Amino acid sequence: MSLFIALIVLVAMTLAGIALVRSIDTTTVISGNLAFRQSTLNATDQGVNAAYLWLMSKVGTSSLNNSDSSAGYYSSKLDPEPDWKDTATWSGLNTATLATDAASNTTTYIIHRMCTQPNTAYNGNNGGVANQCSTAVSTSSGVCPGGSQSIGNYCFDATASGVYYRVTARTIGPRNSTSIVQAMLLIPF
Repeated sequence: MSLFIALIVLVAMTLAGIALVRSIDTTTVISGNLAFRQSTLNATDQGVNAAYLWLMSKVGTSSLNNSDSSAGYYSSKLDPEPDWKDTATWSGLNTATLATDAASNTTTYIIHRMCTQPNTAYNGNNGGVANQCSTAVSTSSGVCPGGSQSIGNYCFDATASGVYYRVTARTIGPRNSTSIVQAMLLIPF
């Protein structure tokens, strides 16, 4: 009888050991996936930074008035707003792509000037239609062409006058890990 009970206990301990090994394997896979996800999230910051540097290199020139598809720059916002999680959205737009990093992450980004009219100065007209841009201006001037939250909203005090640009960056990494980040940048006129 004791031999029979010992065999039952041995089988139970074997099953518990197998379950423990499977649990550890699952935990390792989850930890790895979280690490890959964090890596892609960090890489999207590089995309936002590259877009910022590109925008700052154009400050003071008229090149921000016109779309530049080779740089992933659009001089107006998209209407309607696309589904950024859909891969077809990204393949249908001209984007800028950074070199693949050491962690095998590929980052692409797109820049939209938060204006209604494409290929027009932020305060200009396109075929008689006034361009409305999301801007921040000093309220001491008494002029508020747009708000910092959306076009036509209230003005917020700002230390510098400028137009808002939205950068959308997407990084695809190992194990199909994907991160999408959007950032609003205030770039001086």
